[in-house]
Amino acid sequence: MTFSTPTTRRNCLARLLLGWGSTVAWSAHAEALDSTRLLAGFAPGGTVDTEARHLATRMAGSYAKSVFVDNRPGGGGQIAISTLKAAPADGSTLLVTPMSMLGIYPHTYRKLPYDPFSDLTPVSTAVSVDMAFVVGPLVPSTVSDIPQFMAWCKSNPAQANFGSPAPGSMPHFVGVLLGRAGGVDLRHIGYRGSQPAIMDLVGGQIAAVSAPVGEFLQHLPGGKLRVLASSGATRSKFLPHVATLLDQGYRTLVYGEWHGIFLPGHANPAVVKAANAAVRQALANKEVIDALAAVGLEVRTSTSEELATVLRSDFERWRGIVKSIGFTADD
Repeated sequence: MTFSTPTTRRNCLARLLLGWGSTVAWSAHAEALDSTRLLAGFAPGGTVDTEARHLATRMAGSYAKSVFVDNRPGGGGQIAISTLKAAPADGSTLLVTPMSMLGIYPHTYRKLPYDPFSDLTPVSTAVSVDMAFVVGPLVPSTVSDIPQFMAWCKSNPAQANFGSPAPGSMPHFVGVLLGRAGGVDLRHIGYRGSQPAIMDLVGGQIAAVSAPVGEFLQHLPGGKLRVLASSGATRSKFLPHVATLLDQGYRTLVYGEWHGIFLPGHANPAVVKAANAAVRQALANKEVIDALAAVGLEVRTSTSEELATVLRSDFERWRGIVKSIGFTADD
């Protein structure tokens, strides 16, 4: 990005003063906040919880004197978002959430206890994650890519199924769209989380699982699972040897998810700025980057405005996808 305004001594001084003012405001904000809670809509031990704990550790002392994780599982992340909605917008409560709760849920639930645009204030994206489509011992070892899996499904329709972490989740929809693209009626089996689905996959009870890449990493060394594809625009850095769906001829099947940090709706711009600076500083730490990579999360931060833009874009994209699939979470 280029700017047409010429650089002058006055402009340089103005930028220095603005930067100094932001630093002072951030420091003053941290001194004013005794403690901040970081809401996570899922139980301890999962990827969202892991992400939240690393953030809280690194933000303590810079954003607030102490930052602690407040797990509010339930409703597929809805309870945590509702808790944020009811909190004061003074910076003492933040939320980390995957995009699905904000960009997909509004199209699958007739009623939600929150509005993704008016009840939350974007702070920054935090991480990105691709989906993976993985088969287990029920599928012959000769099947090594998606076209071969589709051919096997057509020959074995009774076993043509896949599991996902939850009905109405992004992995669920990716699996449905993949089946449609391959001309196969893939039966969906919804679970309460990725790991129960993967356990059934390892046990040969289901043919495949669609889930975030990181959910499979600990299971791959055992040799029972085979990753047939990842869902991003480029190969996953965690599975560089695995071709994407795009690589395998499925040109419209490019999907990934981001996790974002939010404040309650109508938060003061100064509070948003302080939170954004603290989040981005925390996620720039190499130890945090490496720890999140271990669970398949790639750090990607943004400005508040960029997060607002990408949320609106994904919201509109998934409106059409959900409508084409015809899924309703209330059924």
